[in-house]
Amino acid sequence: MTNRVYNFSAGPAVLPEEVLKQAADEMLNYQNSGMSVMEMSHRSKTYDNIIKTAEKDLRELMNIPDNYKVLFMQGGDHLQFSMVPINLLKNGVADYIVTGQWAKKAYAEAQKYGKINKVATSEDKTFSYIPDCSDLPISEDADYVYICENNTIYGTKFHTLPNTKGKELVSDMSSCFLSEPVDVTKYGLIHAGVQKNVGPAGVQIVIIREDLIREDLPEWCPTMLKYKTHADNDSLYNTPPAYGIYVCGLVFKWLKKMGGLSKMKELNEKKAKILYDFLDSSKLFKGTVEKSSRSLMNVPFVTGNEELDKKFIEEAKNAGLVQLKGHRSVGGMRASIYNAMPIEGVEALVEFMKKFEKENA
Repeated sequence: MTNRVYNFSAGPAVLPEEVLKQAADEMLNYQNSGMSVMEMSHRSKTYDNIIKTAEKDLRELMNIPDNYKVLFMQGGDHLQFSMVPINLLKNGVADYIVTGQWAKKAYAEAQKYGKINKVATSEDKTFSYIPDCSDLPISEDADYVYICENNTIYGTKFHTLPNTKGKELVSDMSSCFLSEPVDVTKYGLIHAGVQKNVGPAGVQIVIIREDLIREDLPEWCPTMLKYKTHADNDSLYNTPPAYGIYVCGLVFKWLKKMGGLSKMKELNEKKAKILYDFLDSSKLFKGTVEKSSRSLMNVPFVTGNEELDKKFIEEAKNAGLVQLKGHRSVGGMRASIYNAMPIEGVEALVEFMKKFEKENA
């Protein structure tokens, strides 16, 4: 494809070129149906096969046990910030570990539904590290412990899961979803927006253990906010984000073809090492995250000079390296190097950074 840039956006983010080409080839006539997936009834046999195959491939990729439901939903992580407490609070108590903007928002939203405790945070150092979670004051009656596993804005990642002392672990996995193998049995619920590492914006994937899907919810709970509604109807209670799920399905096939999640982890570590090694040796650029907490997916960095940061972002854009501006709440730069970012993209970025450093030393 011509004129493709290296897209370091945090989301909606880069998709595998192979997947985009296949979607383009099938755009007008999906498998001789004479129509696009965009035009297809979600109740049709053809679409039923698309969504069922997507679920089957995801289950294989993540080795999801049979007693977990996979739900394709809408509403993004922000809706999950409400759905999780509404559906999982029995005792009315939950513990949250706040390591960034999204965990902070989830914590604030959950306050509406029960007694929500902040048992650890890294706010004291602008969320630049993951706190030690080996012995937290977990509430005896907590229904669950909540984390945001990879912090897109701040570039931190839980490399060791918190000790929840037997309580259910709930994880927002949006920006590290499918980037490495995961032991699903360690979680009660995983939720992830696909627009970072899997597909186009508009699909939310929820993986929930069946015994956590409750019927006895408060009467005021809207039908659409019950996990049971979606689980009982195989994600087809209402019209799902049909085209988005189709693209996710293509990405799942691509991941399997690439060798699965162990292979992706290997590639992601390789890519991240190239960038972190340069940041650690650079005299101009520096990473903003404590080494032990670094994310493989999102790499924030700064020059220490706002004007120079702006100049870098502008010149990088002209060189075909786009979306490198850091989140408005932290400034600087951020390179999101998700699964679909080829190693050549990271190499091109580092070469450009070396050149920029020479010219602006």
